[in-house]
Amino acid sequence: MLETIPRTEDLEIKEKFVERYKALLGKDYNKFMKYSFAYIRKAIRVNTLKISINKLKKRFSKDWNMEQVPWCKEGFWVKFKKEKRFDIGNTPEHQLGYIYVQDAASMIPAIVLDPKPGERVLDMCAAPGSKTTQLSQYMKNKGVLIANDSNGKRLAALGINLRRCGVSNVVITHQQGNYYRKLEFDRVLVDAPCSATGTIRRSLKALSMWSPGLVRKMAGIQKQLIEAGFLALKKGGTMVYSTCTQEPEENEAMVSYLLKKHKDAKLEEIKLNIKKSKPILKFENLKINPEVKKCLRIYPFDNNTEGFFVAKIKKGKPF
Repeated sequence: MLETIPRTEDLEIKEKFVERYKALLGKDYNKFMKYSFAYIRKAIRVNTLKISINKLKKRFSKDWNMEQVPWCKEGFWVKFKKEKRFDIGNTPEHQLGYIYVQDAASMIPAIVLDPKPGERVLDMCAAPGSKTTQLSQYMKNKGVLIANDSNGKRLAALGINLRRCGVSNVVITHQQGNYYRKLEFDRVLVDAPCSATGTIRRSLKALSMWSPGLVRKMAGIQKQLIEAGFLALKKGGTMVYSTCTQEPEENEAMVSYLLKKHKDAKLEEIKLNIKKSKPILKFENLKINPEVKKCLRIYPFDNNTEGFFVAKIKKGKPF
């Protein structure tokens, strides 16, 4: 049952937002807003670098109900058994690095990228570290994982989280994404900065900050990042591009831009045990490649999570 965030009925929603999202969602607009104004379900990911899933469940389930996230074996929705409690970050399990507090949808990009022990992996927009720590645990601390972020202020949180989670195969860097264009990685994650309209329920500030100008600004940044990430791939390598926005300009149109510019970029279908919505193939005057039907688009109402977009891109041979 959804629990509505207090006083959301008093919020002023920009006319342009209403107009745009009604055009995007049609009959699902009201449902989108209903979920966007409801508290998000708390979720954790078990950090298998420090503890097994079974051992964590024995410890944590004494005080917390744990419901399995269908698409992530380490992921669980959690609810305190005795009363309302939101301070999961104050639990011993969190302080010890046994768990990472992370929305269930946010777990998807690392799962789709599927890094292997011993590989060279780049996390281009890494801070504050939720996906970096997840990538490292899938790599079993073997190989090299570059955790980069262009925002120096966010690197402190990244370092703290990596240390808390027992990560030892990560090198933190403070560079613009273009720095890595000429290097060759097995896998690259570009979890791009975005207009964040999939995360309104986590921060109502995302709604007040939204504007058509912000979407255009983010799209300009994303074009540089998605291309830099693709150029950093070795031939046969895999890149995941993801955002937590619902904007087609930042999602399907961004992937279409890459496919048009780089003929050796091939989209792969994402197969997960998850409810999903159809990717956007036509919206306003955007030029969208029909291949984007292979991407994953989820709204908050699909799985009662954040909204997310994920694309899996392979670097093949030009034709």
